[in-house]
Amino acid sequence: MKRRSFLSAAAAGTTTLAAAAQTPTRKSGLKIKRVLYYGTGGDAALRKTKVPGLFNQSTNVVMIETDGGLTGIGEGGAKDTLEQCAAAIIGMDPFRIQDIWQVLFRGYFYPAGREKLHALGAIDMALWDLKAKALGVPLHQLLGGLTRDHIECYATGYPPKATLKESAAACIQDGYRAFRIGPADGQPYDRFEMVNRTAQMCRDAREGAGKDGGWAVDYHTRFDMNDAVRLSSLIENLGAYFVEDLVRSEDPAVYKTLRGLVKVPIAVGEQFGSRWDMNELIEGHLIDYCRATVPNVGGITEFVKIAALCETHYVGLIPHFTGPISEAALVHLCGSFSGPVLMEMLPRVAINGTPYLPKAFDFRDGKLWPNDRPGLGVEVDTKQLTLLSEITEKTQPTPIYRRPDGSVTNW
Repeated sequence: MKRRSFLSAAAAGTTTLAAAAQTPTRKSGLKIKRVLYYGTGGDAALRKTKVPGLFNQSTNVVMIETDGGLTGIGEGGAKDTLEQCAAAIIGMDPFRIQDIWQVLFRGYFYPAGREKLHALGAIDMALWDLKAKALGVPLHQLLGGLTRDHIECYATGYPPKATLKESAAACIQDGYRAFRIGPADGQPYDRFEMVNRTAQMCRDAREGAGKDGGWAVDYHTRFDMNDAVRLSSLIENLGAYFVEDLVRSEDPAVYKTLRGLVKVPIAVGEQFGSRWDMNELIEGHLIDYCRATVPNVGGITEFVKIAALCETHYVGLIPHFTGPISEAALVHLCGSFSGPVLMEMLPRVAINGTPYLPKAFDFRDGKLWPNDRPGLGVEVDTKQLTLLSEITEKTQPTPIYRRPDGSVTNW
């Protein structure tokens, strides 16, 4: 490490942590004291719209504080789901991240759905940030260390030039590995016209990116199945890096049929949640790239498990961009994954930064670069944010049952 060594970091840590290391009960000696939830403007700030924020794609900031003075930073969640998750962890040991994840996912009558997973993921992200900062190391060190020097990116919403070809060429010249487009727009959405227009846009993107540049297209689940198949056939020989979200996401098993009908590389997963949403796609080799992302899947804890599934079945990672703190977390996650990786970047965010984040991800030359800052490597200026919730009291509406060894089981 370029920073202080693990041993010197421990020596310089709090007396609480030093005592915890000697505790025979294997507990950290710390307790979660408070969870703060800040509004950032959500999608209104990130995407320049009037929408105040998508509750399952929130960029709101979560801070977890311990009685030992440690703080962890996360991102995501809606107010109601975040408050419920936060109240359940007050008083718990922040270092027992796997245990907390099980309590939040399984500790209610129903398993966590995709919207609640977003809040769970925000808390999980903050816990990993807290633990890595307590140990004085960047998160990727807790994940086994880096496997790559930098992470290649593709651009979503690249600043348009006079033509699509010129936009693609400029994107590749800026260092991005690939230029991504969406499907053709129009109302009413005439299936024949839109398939043909999208196919021509793909030809323009291919030509503009050049022989050494990548390009990709997001179908955005907009096409019916037969039109998605027809479009895939029309662009089959253009060498797409990937084709994303070919059809609606309610039934992953549809790709058992689609896989035999199209030959383009398939990337799916940004609309899904935990590994149980994706294991059929990955284990069945029905996709080439998994679009799983944080906090949507339930945070860092769950993403690591999905990544292991992907490596086992030779599936690459192309995570969806949800927010700037999550993007910083993904640098650590993808940086420690040994398989193929490509990360989504919004050039506007990369160029302009995020006002309330003095430090977030490190981006230059079209690539994301790991750093050695402790934790996620993120700093938040809360003076620029709105405090939405402060949770200090524990509530747990359903009982938590544990086996004789202390592990969680369903109630």
